[in-house]
Amino acid sequence: MKFREAIRAATLQAMELDPAVFLIGVGITDPRAVWGTLSGALQQFGPGRVIEGPLAEEALTGICVGAATMGLRPLLIHHRVDFVMLSMNQLVNHAAKWRQMFGMQQTVPMVVRAVVGRGWGNGPQHTQSHHALFAHIPGLKVLVPANPYDAKGLLLAALRDEDPVIYIEHRWLHEDDAPVPEAYYLTPIGKAAVVRPGTDVTIVAVGPMVPESLKAAAALEPTGLSAEVIDVRTLRPLDLEAVLQSVTKTGRLVVADSDWGPCGIAGEIIARVAEAAHDALKARPVRITWPDSAVPSSQAIEARFYPGAAEIQAAILQTVARQRDTELLAPSTVKKFDGPF
Repeated sequence: MKFREAIRAATLQAMELDPAVFLIGVGITDPRAVWGTLSGALQQFGPGRVIEGPLAEEALTGICVGAATMGLRPLLIHHRVDFVMLSMNQLVNHAAKWRQMFGMQQTVPMVVRAVVGRGWGNGPQHTQSHHALFAHIPGLKVLVPANPYDAKGLLLAALRDEDPVIYIEHRWLHEDDAPVPEAYYLTPIGKAAVVRPGTDVTIVAVGPMVPESLKAAAALEPTGLSAEVIDVRTLRPLDLEAVLQSVTKTGRLVVADSDWGPCGIAGEIIARVAEAAHDALKARPVRITWPDSAVPSSQAIEARFYPGAAEIQAAILQTVARQRDTELLAPSTVKKFDGPF
């Protein structure tokens, strides 16, 4: 399946198995069905469970919080993660707090799908990631799938979870394909995956930086460097144990996050490793993140804005104290969108 097809499969499967699951959002009944991720949902389940909401993000989120406390399982869909900013009061002050405020007796089992609109000149208001903003909040769970298998498994797990979940999907990955079981399965929340074993350096990657890290690791094989790539999959809860186990083995750490660096996930991972396993480090950790500026609207400039495989390779060479050899650096992936819409 393609990444977007895996999201669709998870959504339909969850709705078939649990009548409490319903969809709500702005533009979700459009014939394009959120880039094909909801194709057939309205026809199969009707407007009572596929609800076209008004252009009022905070109101929609409040509806979902209320519905979740009454036994339903809403899946709120945003075409852009940027629009979630309009509903932070409901998410941060209500959904995230409810379980603790009511003595752990009241849960809020809702999922917010938030799409990162990277890749075709959407400009600074429609291309943000905001990984760290959500991961900062106790009570929220934050998932960032990097491949079609986890796109399905993590969404199914989120729709089973009793806490509010922010599911951040990158439009950059929608056309990627990989083997995905048709059967129902769950990718465990809070469990990272070692997607490539290695011995010389640990690369901890988030979202689109996972395939870029795999590309970088493969390109460095001829130099004799062995890079282990960890897909964190979940930002909160973070599987620190998997990261520490790898860093203890390799002694070197590169963190690649498709978001800004200041106060970000990359810095948080490095800080935790420094606190828990400083003596295991043979070199200073390096983080690869976005430039500290708004995303440009120009597609020509945007293609140079995002770091990728080349920058990750350079960071690896830096950690092993090798002189940067530009001939070894594979270029970062630049995709031409050829999806259904």
